[in-house]
Amino acid sequence: MFEPFPGNYVWNLSINLALLAGGNHGELDAVCRPVREAALRGEEADTALLFDAWLGVARQVIAMAQRDLARNRRLSAGIKFQRAALYLLGAERMQSAGHAPRWRAYQDGLKYFRVALALQGHDTEFVDIPYEGRHFTALFVGAAPGADGRAAPCVVCCNGLDSMKEQAYGIGFAQSFRQRGVSTLIVDQPGSGEALRSFGLPGRHDAEAWATPACDYLLTRADVDHARIGMFGGSLGGYFAPRAAAMEPRFKLCAVLGANTNWGEVQRRRLAREGDRPVPHYWEHVMWVFGKRSLEEFMAWAPCMDLSGVLADLRVPFLVTHPGGDRQIPLAYAQQAYDLAVNSPKRELFITTREHMEVEHFGADNGTVARDYIADWLSETFQDM
Repeated sequence: MFEPFPGNYVWNLSINLALLAGGNHGELDAVCRPVREAALRGEEADTALLFDAWLGVARQVIAMAQRDLARNRRLSAGIKFQRAALYLLGAERMQSAGHAPRWRAYQDGLKYFRVALALQGHDTEFVDIPYEGRHFTALFVGAAPGADGRAAPCVVCCNGLDSMKEQAYGIGFAQSFRQRGVSTLIVDQPGSGEALRSFGLPGRHDAEAWATPACDYLLTRADVDHARIGMFGGSLGGYFAPRAAAMEPRFKLCAVLGANTNWGEVQRRRLAREGDRPVPHYWEHVMWVFGKRSLEEFMAWAPCMDLSGVLADLRVPFLVTHPGGDRQIPLAYAQQAYDLAVNSPKRELFITTREHMEVEHFGADNGTVARDYIADWLSETFQDM
């Protein structure tokens, strides 16, 4: 992994994720340089300084985009606005809930992301998914019908613990899937993105509670093959996606990037300072995500996040991919997920290694090998249905 902040895994991870999602290396270098000394004080000490560095660069990029727009250079402006949105969201993601400027940065990130896609002419739809009398938001990226005339199959792509649909879009999962004839519904499910920040919807262990409404929505679309809908998730989505596919029979396959087979157990290990964590202010963050009022309440609830008794109910094709050097989720959970899915008619385990130059959590040090492997598997598996 590219490590501009020696010894500070969490800050390094944020920069690598921004690079994966379309960040510019010169702009991200400008984010890093003013805070390198601050980074030596640890992942939580100076996140407000890091926030200011992100925002300073975002404002510069927005100014460049606005100059492009003044000359009617809409495409160039849109490309820059998309990077600026990425930096604003990257800044917000690293803050504590008490850092008030994060909320403006988040809303500005959403605004510029929408503007960016419109200026670039992306055929991406912003949609609302009804959920328990309210709704959560998603992006629909459609693929063309197949050569046989059938509507395209589709996967529901869910977030992990601390990611957002805009970041998943930038990393290119939907684009890679579309090139292979598969549509994607990227959701900000409860506990993530807009669902958490704008609508106050907390995360939950029973992922089928929001995945079923996502499936219901896809069944309203004539451009989706209703008999070929699947689930995909990375990082903590590696827990949510298999849980949803095991509990909702209308999902016909499942793929994960990172096998979060027993996230409850991972929390006990993190409390003992085993392994790395994805964001600063970690315990505050997970309590916020899942709507828990104390660490004691969270730790009492965390064992619910365990697929050990669920994976035997997964009766669809199942692909487990996992980075071989993942510092957050131990590799052993990947083999465990594969072994427990005894009723899957087609299961596969693929580990990225130094040979692939992709070993970090979520493929943060490369981002293409597992992504494209998953895209190929989805396409081939759907074609056999």
